[in-house]
Amino acid sequence: MHENSYTIRKMTLQEINIAIDWAAAEGWNPGLHDADCFYAADPNGFLIGLLGDEPIAMVSAVKYGDNFGFLGFYIVKPEYRGMKYGIQIGSAGLAYLKGRTIGLDGVVAQQENYMRAGFTIAYKNIRYQGTADGYKPADSGIVRLSEIPFVDLCSYDKPFFPGNRIEFLRCWINQPQSTALGILQNGKLAGYGVMRICRSGYKIGPLFADNSEFAENLFLALKAHAPEGATIFIDMPIVNSEAVNLANRHNMTAAFETARMYLGKSPDLPIDKIFGITSFELG
Repeated sequence: MHENSYTIRKMTLQEINIAIDWAAAEGWNPGLHDADCFYAADPNGFLIGLLGDEPIAMVSAVKYGDNFGFLGFYIVKPEYRGMKYGIQIGSAGLAYLKGRTIGLDGVVAQQENYMRAGFTIAYKNIRYQGTADGYKPADSGIVRLSEIPFVDLCSYDKPFFPGNRIEFLRCWINQPQSTALGILQNGKLAGYGVMRICRSGYKIGPLFADNSEFAENLFLALKAHAPEGATIFIDMPIVNSEAVNLANRHNMTAAFETARMYLGKSPDLPIDKIFGITSFELG
């Protein structure tokens, strides 16, 4: 088929499920209910490349607020790699986000390509995996996130992310087969976390907390909601040594690595309070 039959257009909500299937095939282990929340973040931010009628490439380029964007789901079907279809759809995603600081989580094999495109590495993330053991922490200020006014959650989340993600967050904390918990100190939110069911096991993300003690209490409380023996995953920035210590204390092992990279000025985020990032796909 001739290259001039290659077209790039916006995905429909239904087509985002194709992206999630492809991500699963790459071993990224997406959540079972990610599609609706990803689409809520930016309905125009998902692009699909078609050769005739066949989907062969995709990328997400999600706008957050006025100044930030995030690239993810950069996948070309294996039999079409090395033919510049990926470069074209990647360029379309970058064009959609032009003028913004752009973030992505690059897999090891692609990091040099991203650096050639002007991205710089801010820090590395490690996906850790462990096992749910049914242990529940003593009462430690843990509450259901649904008991917290949504405006308070948005206020707490704001420093942890470079752009407005209110619509995404509203969906993320309410998705099916998930657990969303907060921790209170003197009646105020001092951390929160979400655990969702994935193709394999359960993934915690985000896990934000004012200190390592609160992070551990949230981690244990979330993990206790998974069936005993289930695999638990969490994606941690390794520059937060307390996060890595938490993983090690609970006998978690490294399973996957990415680098958080930015095109433009790296945002100033409270890394010492980030114990688990939200997702590799949307930041």
